[in-house]
Amino acid sequence: MQIDAVQQDLVTPLPRSAGGWTTRGWLGAGSAAALVVLLVLTGCGAWALAHATDVNKRLTERWSPALIASVRMESALINQETGIRGYGMTGKREFLKPYQDGIAQQRAAAGALQGLAEGDGRATADLARVRERAEQWQAITARPVSEAADPVGSAQQRTESGKAAFDALRASLAEQQTHIEAERQQARHDLQRARTLRNTVFTAIACVVLALIALAFAGLRRGVQVPLERLRADVRRIADGRFEHSIAPSGPADLKALARDVDGMRRRLARELEFSDRARAQLDERATELRRSNEELEQFAYVASHDLQEPLRKVASFCQLLERRYADQLDDRAKQYIAFAVDGANRMQTLINDLLTFSRVGRLHAEDADVSLATVLRRTTNSLGMAIEETGAVLTHDPLPSVHGDPTQLGVLLQNLISNAIKFRAPGVVPRVHISARRPAHGAEGADRRWEFAVSDNGIGIGPEYAERIFVIFQRLHTRDTYPGNGIGLALCKKIVEYHGGTITLDTGHTPGTRFVFTLPLAHADPPAADPEGC
Repeated sequence: MQIDAVQQDLVTPLPRSAGGWTTRGWLGAGSAAALVVLLVLTGCGAWALAHATDVNKRLTERWSPALIASVRMESALINQETGIRGYGMTGKREFLKPYQDGIAQQRAAAGALQGLAEGDGRATADLARVRERAEQWQAITARPVSEAADPVGSAQQRTESGKAAFDALRASLAEQQTHIEAERQQARHDLQRARTLRNTVFTAIACVVLALIALAFAGLRRGVQVPLERLRADVRRIADGRFEHSIAPSGPADLKALARDVDGMRRRLARELEFSDRARAQLDERATELRRSNEELEQFAYVASHDLQEPLRKVASFCQLLERRYADQLDDRAKQYIAFAVDGANRMQTLINDLLTFSRVGRLHAEDADVSLATVLRRTTNSLGMAIEETGAVLTHDPLPSVHGDPTQLGVLLQNLISNAIKFRAPGVVPRVHISARRPAHGAEGADRRWEFAVSDNGIGIGPEYAERIFVIFQRLHTRDTYPGNGIGLALCKKIVEYHGGTITLDTGHTPGTRFVFTLPLAHADPPAADPEGC
C-alpha cells in the first residue's frame, strides 16, 4: 500500500511557472532601447559633423576665395592705374598692356566675387559699389587717356579728378576686404565652435556607448549570470546527493520556470528514491524470505533424497524377500500384487530422483565454463550405449562447437532429448537421431551471442496442439504402459536451456518425427562471427 501511494504521488503534475518578463523579453526591450539611443546619438553625431562641414565649407569655399578674388580685383585695378599713368606720362603704347590685362583680371575677379557674394546682401552691395567706382574712374580717367590722341595732355588734365576717383575706389576695395575678412573671422570662430561641438558630441556618444555596454553587462550579470550561478550551485548540491535542498527561483521568468522545473524534478527524484528505498527494503525482505524458503526446500530435498527413499527401499526389499521366502505358498495373484508394490516403490524412487534433479537446476553444479558439446555428446552416448545398442539407433551430428554453460546440466539436456528420441520411436523403424548446429540468421535477436541447435528424429512425432503442453512438468501424452516415464524430462530440458539464457521450442513443421530447437550462449573464447550464415 505504501508503494502504491508513492507511485500515485509520482504522477502528480508539477506546478507550472507564472507569467512575467523572460530573458528574451528583457534582451529584446534592452536591445530596442539601446538601438533607439544609438539612433539618436547617430543623428546628433551626423548633425554635428554636417554642421562642422558646412561651416568649414563657408570658410574655405566662400570667404577665403572671396578675399583672394577681392585682392586680385584690387591688384587688377592697380595694374590698370599704373598702366594708364605710364602711358599718360610717356605716350608709349606698351604701357597699355598692363591696363588691358588688368581689365581682363578685373572682370574675372568680379565674376568670381559675384558668385561668392550671392545670397549675402552686404557682400553684394560692396561688390556693386566697387564696380560702380571702378566704372567712374575708368570713365573719368582710364578710357579717355587710353583713347586720346595726346595721352600726356589728357592725363595732365585729369590728374586731380582721376586721383580722387581712384582713392574712392581703393576705399571701396578696402571696405570690401574688411567686410570679407570680418566674415572670414566669423567663419573661423564658427568653425572652431563647430569642431568643439562635434568633439563634444562624439565624446558624449562614446561615453553613452560605454555606459550602454556597462549597463548591458551589469544587466546580464544580475539578470542572467547570477541566477544561473545560483541554479548551478543548487543543482550541484542536489547532484551530490542533497535531495532535500530546495531551489529558490530567481531572475527572469524563464529562468524562474527552469528553476521550478528543476526543483520539481528534484522532488520527483526524491520521491522516486524514497520509493526505490521502500521497494528495495521490501525486496530485501522477500529475498530473505526466499532465502529461508530455499533453505527449507534444500532441507526437504535432503529429506526426500534420504529419509523418504529409505522406506521405499525397505518396502521393495521386504516385498521381494517375502516373495522369495514364501514363493511356494503364494499363488499367482499374490505374486502379482507383490510385483505391483515393488514397481510402485521403484517408480516412486525414480520420481523423487527426477524431482531432485529438476530442483537442482541453477542451484547445484553451477560451474559455468566453456564446454565442448562434442565431448559432452560422447559422454552422453556412452551413458545411453545400452539403449542405442538394443534399438539399433543411428546417431549423427554436425560439427559441434563449444558453448558457455554447466557441463553436467548440458549432459542432462542432451541425454533427455536423445533418450526421448529413442524411446518414442515408430514401431518397426530403426531410430535415427541427428544433432545439427548453426548460427541464427543475421538480424535475429542475440544472433551474435548464441548458437542454435536442433535434435531431430524419425519417431512418432508430436502434434502441434501439444507444443506448449509437453514442456510442463508431469504432462504426459501417453500411458506408462505404452511409454515409460514420469513426464519430467522435457520440463527439465526447458529449465536447463532457460537457465543458460536460451529458448527451446518444438518445430511443428518438421515431419516425420520430432524436432526440438534450442539455443545456447557462445563460448567466451569465441568472438562473434561477422556472418552467421557462414557458420
